[in-house]
Amino acid sequence: MADTYDLIVLGSGPGGYVAAIRGAQLGLKVAIVERERLGGICLNWGCIPTKALLRTSEIYHYMTHAGDYGLKAENIGFDLAKIVERSRKVSGQLNAGVKGLMKKNKITVVEGFGTITGKGKLSVKQGNGTVDLEAKHILVATGARARDLPFAKADGKRIWTYRHAMVPEVMPTKLLVIGSGAIGVEFASFYNDMGADVTIVEMLPRILPVEDEEVSAFMEKRLTKDGIKIVTGAALEKIDTGADGVKATIKGKDGKSTTEDYSHVIGTMPIATMTWL
Repeated sequence: MADTYDLIVLGSGPGGYVAAIRGAQLGLKVAIVERERLGGICLNWGCIPTKALLRTSEIYHYMTHAGDYGLKAENIGFDLAKIVERSRKVSGQLNAGVKGLMKKNKITVVEGFGTITGKGKLSVKQGNGTVDLEAKHILVATGARARDLPFAKADGKRIWTYRHAMVPEVMPTKLLVIGSGAIGVEFASFYNDMGADVTIVEMLPRILPVEDEEVSAFMEKRLTKDGIKIVTGAALEKIDTGADGVKATIKGKDGKSTTEDYSHVIGTMPIATMTWL
């Protein structure tokens, strides 16, 4: 016998868990299904942990430029594992907060991979078993996932998605960031401040293409001043991965192709979905 609800929300990102809370506030019996961690990509693998990383790199940047402020700081260094640990703890605290909100609003949390099997029916895979749910309404808020380039599939070693870039085991020496949206610019800024030689490649005429032109112009000027190389109106033609690094061929706006060596590549193209059924 399937458990029955007024509303089932598939996905617990900011779209999903807020909808679940609102449904509960309106008197509905609500369940939320999540295959990984409550809070979604932004809280666990996006906006929040990247801000923690950026705060660390900001402080490190100030320390390495202490002389500009009339201060002395010697033997400056960092522990990459502890930087990652701090970022994950920040996300963990907020994840616990979302759990508290679910409990407070009497929302049933079902952990597992949810699949819609029919009208108003949903099956959740949990280990070797499944849980069947039914509801008058199902809200699909499955969020974002990393998208591989057809010729540059992420391997977690030399070619990274945003997830790999969030928990690096090694610090890149020369980094290529594909895409200059908010995600790409954040990672470029973080790794640049931590000492990597960073290049951003963007196929559109300007970085941060969905923002106002004034914002794009200001950020390009600032990032360039910070030492980041920015290539706009360019296409990534080919990537060859080796044991020691990556060779990337980029076709510039002038139509000429150049090939350079990088230690790592980050692709920053997510896909998002939110639908009523």
